[in-house]
Amino acid sequence: MGTPVKGWKLIVKRAFDLIVGLVGFVVSLPIIFIFSILVALTSKGPVFYMQERVGLMGRCFKVIKLRSMYQDAESRTGAVWAKKNDPRITPIGRVMRKTRIDELPQFWNVLKGDMSLVGPRPERPILTEKFSQEFADFPKRLRIIPGITGYAQINGGYDIAPNEKCKLDNYYIEHYSLWFDIKMLFGTVEVIFTGNGAR
Repeated sequence: MGTPVKGWKLIVKRAFDLIVGLVGFVVSLPIIFIFSILVALTSKGPVFYMQERVGLMGRCFKVIKLRSMYQDAESRTGAVWAKKNDPRITPIGRVMRKTRIDELPQFWNVLKGDMSLVGPRPERPILTEKFSQEFADFPKRLRIIPGITGYAQINGGYDIAPNEKCKLDNYYIEHYSLWFDIKMLFGTVEVIFTGNGAR
């Protein structure tokens, strides 16, 4: 099962990620700094949160985020799908998730090559295995490098059902173009300022 983004398309996508990702990383540093202080002041635990996710062709990597949940929030439940009014999320975490600020450190993942600016959100290994067994089309999401933002995030939000998220991600994969990526980035800016699509 090959990737639909290859050849010159892959080169253009990577170049776009590096240029825009570097600018985004530099611009976001003051915001990350401010919210890292707020996270530290309002809840116990580390400011940054690293978690194993599944990327292109099933390769695992560590995604980095500003911590939006209480420390050890999943110690009793294990890995679960995000839901509306999730009690695991801190008050400042709700603000960060609504505006996507918790995702800003992932510009570093983009610069490293683990992620793209736009693509399916990478899932944890246990959820990837679970949904791959439940939904035949779910593994198709691994045909393209995962993204900070994407078609499913903009049109569904954090608590979209896994099967619906799968459909939106596969639509993006089959219709990929640089222009599609640019439109998704503009759509993300709209989400940040309006909260539409975010949870």
